[in-house]
Amino acid sequence: MILSISGVVLLGVVLFIYFRKDGLKASHMVVAMLFGFYLASTAIAPSIKAGGESLAGLLGGFKF
Repeated sequence: MILSISGVVLLGVVLFIYFRKDGLKASHMVVAMLFGFYLASTAIAPSIKAGGESLAGLLGGFKF
């Protein structure tokens, strides 16, 4: 649960930065959020979650 909440916060921050700095329009931001909610309710959502967890595990294993 912690990973999913921090992932949502991270994506929200990225969208906000794009909105403020790179000229992302409010309508594009709304479409991106709606697309995320749509994906969360489809049958592919568990695969996306598993891929995200796998990527987080991979990135978490790197030691700098």
